Amino acid sequence: MEERQHDLVVIGAGPGGYVAAIRAAQLGLDTACIEKASALGGTCLRVGCIPSKALLEASHKYQEAVTGLKKYGVLVGEVSLDLARMMKHKDKTVTTLTRGVAGLFKKNGITGYKGLGRLAGPGVVEVDGDTPMRLKAKHILIATGSEVTSLPGIELDGDRIGTSTEALSYPEVPQHLVMIGAGVIGLELGSVWRRLGARVTVLEYQDRILPGMDAETAKLAQRMLKKQGLEFHLGARVTGARVEGDSCVVEAEGLEPIQCDLVLVAVGRKPNTEGLALEAVGLETDSRGRIAVDEHYATAVPGIYAIGDVIAGPMLAHKAEEEGIACVERIVTGYGHVNYDAIPSVVYTHPEIASVGKTEEELKEAGVAYNKGVFPFIANGRAKAVGETEGQAKILADATTDRVLGVHVIGAHAGDLIAEAAVAIEFGASSEDIARSSHAHPTLAEALKEAAFAVDDRAIHS
Repeated sequence: MEERQHDLVVIGAGPGGYVAAIRAAQLGLDTACIEKASALGGTCLRVGCIPSKALLEASHKYQEAVTGLKKYGVLVGEVSLDLARMMKHKDKTVTTLTRGVAGLFKKNGITGYKGLGRLAGPGVVEVDGDTPMRLKAKHILIATGSEVTSLPGIELDGDRIGTSTEALSYPEVPQHLVMIGAGVIGLELGSVWRRLGARVTVLEYQDRILPGMDAETAKLAQRMLKKQGLEFHLGARVTGARVEGDSCVVEAEGLEPIQCDLVLVAVGRKPNTEGLALEAVGLETDSRGRIAVDEHYATAVPGIYAIGDVIAGPMLAHKAEEEGIACVERIVTGYGHVNYDAIPSVVYTHPEIASVGKTEEELKEAGVAYNKGVFPFIANGRAKAVGETEGQAKILADATTDRVLGVHVIGAHAGDLIAEAAVAIEFGASSEDIARSSHAHPTLAEALKEAAFAVDDRAIHS
């Protein structure tokens, strides 16, 4: 087996891994990155964030052409769906971006290895691929991401009963899709197929959608998605799903068996730590399969670090990116930090749902006194002009200091609007700071300014 030496070996080329590798190379480390998949970019780029957003945008345009343009005075003839072309657009987007990551590796002098990386001892990683390699490095970074999980009683067949991966490439629009799980992934993909004509039934074990998100915002989201045609059954514990002939049958407590064409299981993800041979260096995982790290992403074994979905915290691509940069900067410069209160979260339904910082429930549980400012999109001039009046912006600020503690937006382009709130929290801004900062008129961003004014009961336009 050929042996090579590097300063840093990154296992995994997803958002956390490839970004960490690039930053390490910029800082002068001889960096290698191991990826077992045929293309770089990880789940997010290949079968997650990017392809789902391509389909969300395409399906939204289709729905607009069918039902949404007449109010603007735009009359079109008969609209038809070319699903194959829509999928081709999605695939081209993914291919372009994965090739882009490969180009960035080449530009930054990063050595890529294709295969499964596993620990073979302190400072040693073996690559099990077409060309087996033994890599030695002072620093090893585990960034292997996560994989889909299922439920007892449900056997994934990758065809009729599948996960988000299969739901990104259905060859035709199902007549009836049953979605198990009302989290981010499920609601996004359920929205895609509902727009394209499927009946979509959502089964969620908890008594609400979007668990962990601000409850008021989630309730508004459910109301809007229900208007769009998604059928919700909350508090529904799914006990089984099986294929019967040409259809599927889903069983849940308290409901009659549901017959459908396809089943999408979207109940969460689990850390992808199997196959790493953690035991070879004395590392263990917790009950959820996560690797324990300190505040600088160091494991219990000197020289071995972990970031992203394999450690505690929300499974978000941008969270992994920030951790990857902070980790390698700490290795090289001695400094590196991530403010987890300023990590935003976005659901790319229509309208979008975005949050950063604390929810009202978290503040109440912690006993933190706060003031709340809410401003509805229907009172925003730009929202009225573009016909996107559903939703609201909400700001939560400390009752004593006025420091912004949380921001929750549901409405058009909420995913873009939340960036301002993330910066505000990162720099310790007050709601008064946001309120007194000039926002261009007319823009949707003015909803945040008005919500900031509303914290002190002085919104101008409501």
